[in-house]
Amino acid sequence: MTETEPEIIRYTADVVCIRDGAVLLIERGWEPHKGQLALPGGHVDRGETALAAAVRELAEETGVEVSTEALTLVGIYDDPDRDPRGRYVSAAYALTVPAGTEAQAGTDATAVQWVPLADIDTHSLAFDHGRIIRDAKR
Repeated sequence: MTETEPEIIRYTADVVCIRDGAVLLIERGWEPHKGQLALPGGHVDRGETALAAAVRELAEETGVEVSTEALTLVGIYDDPDRDPRGRYVSAAYALTVPAGTEAQAGTDATAVQWVPLADIDTHSLAFDHGRIIRDAKR
């Protein structure tokens, strides 16, 4: 590929879901970063908005169902090297869910866990998800 050829860019959505001062993380079920903790999220499907994809991915990966109105945009993450598979641009959203909200591993997740924000090591998370969480905390 030359500098002037269009780059293939994939569009994704990630969710920072907070409950009682803890963030909901999934354990990735496959590469890249298999076994590492990450935010719930994934590809935006054809005909879908990033907001709708965020709601869908959160439900598919964790069983937590929310409305699009509950989500707030954290930012757009487009560093060319954020994903080892190629160029991925992600719209990241945040929300707070009620105490007692339950989560369970679904599609791409082998496990889920609520990690206290005060205890989280954002440098050990997959992709740039530590940065997204830091931005969401602001």
